[in-house]
Amino acid sequence: MDDVTETVEATRQENISRILDAAERLFRHYGYSKTTVADVARDLGMSPANIYRFFASKTEIHQAVCGRMLAGSYQQALEISLLPISAADRLRKFLHTQHQLVLATMLDEEKVHEMVVVAMERDWHVIDKHIDRMHELVEKIIRQGIQAGEFAEQDAAVASRCFGAATLNLCHPQMVAQCLAKQNRAMPDELVEFVIKALR
Repeated sequence: MDDVTETVEATRQENISRILDAAERLFRHYGYSKTTVADVARDLGMSPANIYRFFASKTEIHQAVCGRMLAGSYQQALEISLLPISAADRLRKFLHTQHQLVLATMLDEEKVHEMVVVAMERDWHVIDKHIDRMHELVEKIIRQGIQAGEFAEQDAAVASRCFGAATLNLCHPQMVAQCLAKQNRAMPDELVEFVIKALR
């Protein structure tokens, strides 16, 4: 890639970042449904046509914003997976951190919650990709736990999928919101310890 091409690509990426920053800010403030491409363009002092040079639709912008948010969640999980502590403690920390992230980011900020709910309802590829990456991380931790003798011999991939299904109440924004208002649901600590025990 020559210098001119690199400069053009760098400028393009900078514009994309600016658009996503503005869109996320407006989505957070006004909500996804009430924000238009024209609003994003106005915030940036450009025309809607200029936005469409980089994104085909508001939906595409939303996907990219959600993708960035989920990337942050994944990075946090990746760092936990690399900690020099037992596999069980890494899984505990992983679940508690994901749960706190949902509480802090997706429920306390109602407009952000709306963005994520819309994404899940449309079953976008960014959500599926995120789930697959999280399962791979958990599978790796479980496999290391098996090798260390912490967990019973088992198929780590299957165990990871079951781990994710069993702890959905801690990580799925809509389910977290519903469980907060109920008294007859397992508490986060109870659920975490239950799944750790199941692996043993």
